[in-house]
Amino acid sequence: MREFLARALKKLNKLTAEQITDLLVSAAGEIERLESVLDSLSEGILVSDTNHSLVMANKRAERYLPAVHHEQENVPVWFFVDDDRLRAFLEDTLRAGDRVEGREFDVDLAGKSRLLSVSVLPLVRDHQVSGSLIYVEDITERRGKEAQLRRVENLASLTTLAAGVAHEIKNPLGSLSIHVQLIQRAIASMSTPELSGGMGERTDWLSELNRYIGVVNEEIARLNHIVVDFLFAVRPMDLELREGDVNGVIADLMDFVRYELEAAHIQAVLELQGDVPRFAFDDRYLKQALLNLIKNAIAAMPGGGSLTVKTEYADGAVVITVTDSGTGISETNLSRIFEPYFTTRESGSGLGLTLVFKIIREHRGEVTVRSREGAGASFIITLPVPQKETRLIAFDGAPPPLADPLAAGETAGRRV
Repeated sequence: MREFLARALKKLNKLTAEQITDLLVSAAGEIERLESVLDSLSEGILVSDTNHSLVMANKRAERYLPAVHHEQENVPVWFFVDDDRLRAFLEDTLRAGDRVEGREFDVDLAGKSRLLSVSVLPLVRDHQVSGSLIYVEDITERRGKEAQLRRVENLASLTTLAAGVAHEIKNPLGSLSIHVQLIQRAIASMSTPELSGGMGERTDWLSELNRYIGVVNEEIARLNHIVVDFLFAVRPMDLELREGDVNGVIADLMDFVRYELEAAHIQAVLELQGDVPRFAFDDRYLKQALLNLIKNAIAAMPGGGSLTVKTEYADGAVVITVTDSGTGISETNLSRIFEPYFTTRESGSGLGLTLVFKIIREHRGEVTVRSREGAGASFIITLPVPQKETRLIAFDGAPPPLADPLAAGETAGRRV
């Protein structure tokens, strides 16, 4: 089309008014077609001229970038962006004439946090730079799937190592515990008045030694608890799936932790959708996953706050959302929180969220998180609900004679 217009313009003085009209109509149609192609893309496209003024933007770009509308013409493209970090990036990059690919930004779109990949490329025409091309892609789902895949791979790589290492630790722990108990019994027998002979110093020494051994016993119990959690995190789960009411399970669990929440000055809010269908799940493990999320939420709100547990049914899945008003999660830690042994708490084992991830995966579901540092966190559990309806092919009588196969095929096609 470009070459055709170039040839037509060279002969413009020889064209009739009707031919010029036809030429303009053709050009307008071609432009409209190109605009339709750009608006149909799932990526955002913005074009600026050499003065960095916005020349065009497709609909996806207007949806991705929170725009501020300006009445003035020849306004730099970064003035149309209502996100401070992204605006500064575009201004610095365009002014410097740099080429940047795949820079990632968290932005709020319609109240939801989305991860955008932004590239700034030179727009070249006839071997000269005539402006800039800004390419915007929403990579939220892609990054989420990549993170989940990494978590699954991490769990799988630990499985082979887990059983041997855990048993190697657990066995000597059991032996230590037994022998510490034997030592305590021996000390207790030596501390009796008949054997101590009234020697106060010896009794004090035995008492101090007994206290130290008690500390050792506590540490053995703590290590044993860690080993049990580790085995639980890596071993295959024997789920007992029974059809149940997930709203009832959540209500019971929230009643169980009610006093703990009150003691921590945390207000509990339940938003349970009434028409959530019954489906098969293991209530023991699901309670464990939700309890881990609630415990984490309590730890994230040392000064009190609010905890909201919400259920809804959408697109063939039950969605459970646990939201707190706590300290939130930094962008650096957000992609690592489900990894084994990753924790930001001094007393945390780093397996709580790993167990949540494993339990939900065993239910063929997904768990994701949305959070910003200082703005609380939301954990979203999505559990698929198998469809019970069975669709049958209708049959309303005998098939037509086989002598006319085309007619038979058409009739069968209408019945399906």
